[in-house]
Amino acid sequence: MLYLDKLLSQLAYPLGLSIVLAVLALALLIAGWRRSGLLALTVGILWLGFWSIPIVSDGLRLSLEGRFAHEPIGALPAADAVVVLGGGIRGGPPDWPDPDLGRASDRVWHAARIHHAGKAARVIVSGGSMPWVGQRLSEADAMLRFLADLGVPSDAILLEGRSRNTRENALYTAEILSAEGIASVLLVTSALHMPRALATFRAVGIDAVPAPTDFEVMPEPAHLIRWLPDAEALSDSTRALKEYVGWWVYRWRGWAES
Repeated sequence: MLYLDKLLSQLAYPLGLSIVLAVLALALLIAGWRRSGLLALTVGILWLGFWSIPIVSDGLRLSLEGRFAHEPIGALPAADAVVVLGGGIRGGPPDWPDPDLGRASDRVWHAARIHHAGKAARVIVSGGSMPWVGQRLSEADAMLRFLADLGVPSDAILLEGRSRNTRENALYTAEILSAEGIASVLLVTSALHMPRALATFRAVGIDAVPAPTDFEVMPEPAHLIRWLPDAEALSDSTRALKEYVGWWVYRWRGWAES
């Protein structure tokens, strides 16, 4: 099921759908349906180009990030624990000395700062590894290493290393909270991911307080460059669309609150 979900989601994103349209266009042209083939090809190119425009990507991401305030840590309430979700850090092969920090590694840094500020005595790191990546450390183990380097005591960290998606993040974290008697939590993830993550955690009965980080969209004056298609903008649009598609699917499955 996990493989099927991954495949279907890839086909729904701009690049995947554009490839499908290109293959369809080729088939139609070979079959002699020239007008229909050219139409499918044109739609595929325009679809890909539209999501590659930086100002479009910024607007789409801001529609998710803008739901939460970018506040200093001092404004957060105190809680029993802070839960930080994987996605910003990759566990490498066992013989690698260091984890691979990704663009969302702000999550781990933010959780460490929350702990050091006295806002949460315990840190729960949640994230496993996908079955198709081979033998690697879980995201939770990678975050543990990073947090230790940032001065968080190992006895303050709880590991949840089984989850492979946001739904499992919430389910397995709920088990830890129940076992440890933890009543209140701050939820740390990227601002882009926070709407879906918060709705998913609340659906399993965790009334988490959002502590978003990794805000990406910054104020920028309008200029020509922002209207020119760009590969990075396509990637950014895809990540935002992933959140919308994921939220709709989770709602349909009953995995997320409205």
